[in-house]
Amino acid sequence: MASHLTALSFAASIALAAPAHAACPMALAVYAEREGAASIDFRPAEGATIANAFRMILPEGVMPDGIVQWSDEPEPDNRPYGMLMHNCPDGDATAQELAGCLVWQGVIYGLDANNAIELLPGPDGDAPARLLFPDLAPTLLASAIFGSDGLEKAPWDVFELSGCQE
Repeated sequence: MASHLTALSFAASIALAAPAHAACPMALAVYAEREGAASIDFRPAEGATIANAFRMILPEGVMPDGIVQWSDEPEPDNRPYGMLMHNCPDGDATAQELAGCLVWQGVIYGLDANNAIELLPGPDGDAPARLLFPDLAPTLLASAIFGSDGLEKAPWDVFELSGCQE
């Protein structure tokens, strides 16, 4: 009986030590880059054409804003297309102004707990375990936010779910 209680006690302590990952909606998800070079906070999107909105928090106080819009391609070819912008003008901007403040663009992928690749869910969908921003690091290194007054180190392309905002 004592060994049965010890086994139960041991199993309970393992269960308590394991992190609990309740479902988090994409609009409230928080992600961290594995080396601590960046984090991402998603927030509810404003506007009918924007599926998701987020802010990437980088070292040296650099915080580009991001949006996700779905491409206009028919199923199954449509994709969540992300854009990361820094110091864009307020209000309506010209294509040239947007090009000047765009620091990354591409499809954002989710990876589940088994690292299967999936498309980024909409704001009410469950946040995936990880996000993949293809070519984020080299694109940021070539952007205007890298250099003398900006970033000294670019984040890796994969971000891990680290929390859920209340």
